[in-house]
Amino acid sequence: MSILVNKDTKLIIQGLGSTGQFHTEKAIAYGTNMVGAVHPSKAGKTHVFEGETDHSGVPDRPDTYRVELPIFASVAEAVAETGANASVLYVPPPFAADAIMEAAASEIALAVTITEGIPVADMVRAKRYLDDKKTRLVGPNCPGVITPKQCKIGIMPGYIHQPGKIGVISRSGTLTYEAVHQLTQLGLGQTTAVGIGGDPVNGTNFVDVLRMFSDDPETEGVIMIGEIGGTAEEEAAAFVAEEMDKPVAGFIAGTTAPPGKRMGHAGAIVSGGKGTAEAKIAAMTEAGIVVAPTPTDMGNAMVEAMG
Repeated sequence: MSILVNKDTKLIIQGLGSTGQFHTEKAIAYGTNMVGAVHPSKAGKTHVFEGETDHSGVPDRPDTYRVELPIFASVAEAVAETGANASVLYVPPPFAADAIMEAAASEIALAVTITEGIPVADMVRAKRYLDDKKTRLVGPNCPGVITPKQCKIGIMPGYIHQPGKIGVISRSGTLTYEAVHQLTQLGLGQTTAVGIGGDPVNGTNFVDVLRMFSDDPETEGVIMIGEIGGTAEEEAAAFVAEEMDKPVAGFIAGTTAPPGKRMGHAGAIVSGGKGTAEAKIAAMTEAGIVVAPTPTDMGNAMVEAMG
């Protein structure tokens, strides 16, 4: 099984600029079921994607693909015409929060927002709007979500993923790929990998995804990758201690970051004595999570946690 996305996911894209086009090509090549795009100024047209199939994705496919993607004026129109149940957003930062709210207004089940640099005030407004909506937001500023050989939403390299039994949750894009690659090399594979993003205001947090993996019968263990800043990892550790009976391994990035300096992500900043790597590692260790000392040890930490 998997969480969030699978072979039945019908995906549309919001933001069909050069970045969106590039990653849409990669998603289609992987085998993701792309059914439409939203671009008001190009509504009624189609965009043709063609190229060589990525055989690390859906097996037994032709060597090449050609997809004529219809373009719609709005998410609501795209959902009505295609039956889409997920959207990926590559909308530029000034307009991304409005695009998230448009997706939620259409009651699409999942909106994965890759965009980096959305103003925090905009995200506060968007998250408040999502409170009573059916849409689950993943991101922003995240690498996306992938269920190996079924559906790839986002910017992650598909070829390193293999179906397996470990769930992956991460605030860091690059470290998501590192953990996935190690799990693949160790023969453990992944059920689903979820990048929740590094911004201070996001749609889905560690606890949300841990709960999904806890309920997924095929996920036998979880790797949780955090970083300095905020209290999300401490909250996740408390959830693991109180409610999870599956083994969890983890890693915290930023142990050498100087206090007060933002390290890459908008949310990765230690302030007021909170959000330190030491506090997060201590909370995770106390919860029974096996914490890897370095990024190269994440896969081995998962093996240790599984006993």
